[in-house]
Amino acid sequence: MNAIRSRFALTGNQLKILAMLTMTIDHIGVILLPQYRFLRIIGRLSMPIYAYMIAEGCHYTHDRRAYFLRLFGLALLCQVVYAAVDRSLYQCILVTFSLSVALICAVEWAHKKRTPGAVLATAVLFIGIYFVCEKLSLFLPGFHVDYGIWGVLLPVIVYFGGRDIAAFAIGTLLLCLSLGGLQWWAMLTVPLIALYNGQRGRHRLGWIFYLYYPAHLVVIYAISFFL
Repeated sequence: MNAIRSRFALTGNQLKILAMLTMTIDHIGVILLPQYRFLRIIGRLSMPIYAYMIAEGCHYTHDRRAYFLRLFGLALLCQVVYAAVDRSLYQCILVTFSLSVALICAVEWAHKKRTPGAVLATAVLFIGIYFVCEKLSLFLPGFHVDYGIWGVLLPVIVYFGGRDIAAFAIGTLLLCLSLGGLQWWAMLTVPLIALYNGQRGRHRLGWIFYLYYPAHLVVIYAISFFL
């Protein structure tokens, strides 16, 4: 296994580029070519890879607050696009991952403080996130957080599982069990993450990955407007 991993090792940048490509294919399938189901199948690879990298980002960042604010700020920007184009209450994957980072920070804070108040506050946050992801749609029709509560929890499971492949596999399995259907194709990301060598890659591409999400949505929606 080590020999195979060494020969076919993937850097963080390579995994993120793969996630970008499969995400783009998925959104083309959703918005432009919904009749081609295989595009959605390919797209199932994107979210788990990004989720793993969110856990990596939480581990390596020197400023967890800035990391959260970057994600949340871009999430708000994307929600403007969705609201303007679709008049939708759909909450994109950046909202999901913002909640993941918030929960990771809260759990670590409670562990550090070790006080009843800190534990209670973290429990309240988790209950609030669960309500937003799974129950708010009952009172606000059309509201939906992408991938639901298990989407939020996948980076959390990976982070507190030491970013181990077993933790990733378990978290991805739970996500697939919760959503079913095409989401089972996401299990194909497990061998890909197993090839991750723990290195970022030669270049710093952080802002490219952040800005690509809203940029590609604008382009795809613009194309759909003229079709």
